[in-house]
Amino acid sequence: MKKLFFTTCLAIITLGATAQQDAQYSQYIFNGLYVSPAYAGYKQDFYVHSFFRSQWAGFPGAPQSFSISGDVAVADTKVGLGMMIAADKLGAQSSLATNFNFAYHIPVGEDDNTRLSFGVGVGFIQAGLDGTQLSAVQEGDNYIPTAAVSSLFPDARAGVMFSTNNFYAGFSADNLIAQNMQQDRSMLVPVPKPHYYLTAGQIFDLNEDMKLNPSFLLKDDRAGPTSLDLNLFMLLSERLWVGGTYRTAVPLYNKPNLPSGLPKTNATVAMIEFFVTDKLRVGYAFDYSTTSLGGYNYGSHEISLGIYLRKGDVTPGNEKCYFR
Repeated sequence: MKKLFFTTCLAIITLGATAQQDAQYSQYIFNGLYVSPAYAGYKQDFYVHSFFRSQWAGFPGAPQSFSISGDVAVADTKVGLGMMIAADKLGAQSSLATNFNFAYHIPVGEDDNTRLSFGVGVGFIQAGLDGTQLSAVQEGDNYIPTAAVSSLFPDARAGVMFSTNNFYAGFSADNLIAQNMQQDRSMLVPVPKPHYYLTAGQIFDLNEDMKLNPSFLLKDDRAGPTSLDLNLFMLLSERLWVGGTYRTAVPLYNKPNLPSGLPKTNATVAMIEFFVTDKLRVGYAFDYSTTSLGGYNYGSHEISLGIYLRKGDVTPGNEKCYFR
């Protein structure tokens, strides 16, 4: 019975991946470049950040993701440049994405930290399918490849962000080109679909040693379920971030292509990030599914590492609030 459950769930996950394909990260709040190209150069320092995520540990074919990014501000901090590489694997499916990001930050008030930022990114996505990991229901099924196959797609992303010292709001979209490209339909390689992100947050000074940062992120694509992250974090003594996320599916609007009766996915996330030094930050996140799937795996584990290769006189607590 358990084997049947594993097989059924993996089949549903693999089919669903053709709709919502972007890798899931929980610690995106500490580096907004993963969500929007408008974030490039926002920290105004040369910053390198990486993620490793093992989702649904112990579940056969569960997703594993790795990414690394770097960004820096130039031209008197008005221009941001960034690069990101991300690899993702789910069962027999895999993807490798590379994009280059450009952002322009426009001061819109007397305070130089009140800015309207526009960003674009271009790159490529290599989507693959390893046929050796698949078993045909009917022997000799020509639709299942006998070896690993892949397709290369151009990629584009865009975003806009408004930010002050204590508030931010932004909208972005990625995978904007791939679905319009021609593909060999016999290869069954999933074509990346556009994804949309709406986010906002505020930081509050509780006292000299404590700051509170609530935020949300709404993630959507036109074929898959809409997901909402509700985040709440606290900064302690300018060194330690602690908090968590509640993630749930929301029926934002009617999607005719989405099968009816799908179970509502929910998860809770506990996170911590510590500034080891002014130039090094380390984070960990643990996700636990509150659905029946949670009883068949050991949760999701995510580790992050951030390094300032060039950092000015900015202490952790005095950074801007957006994605910190």
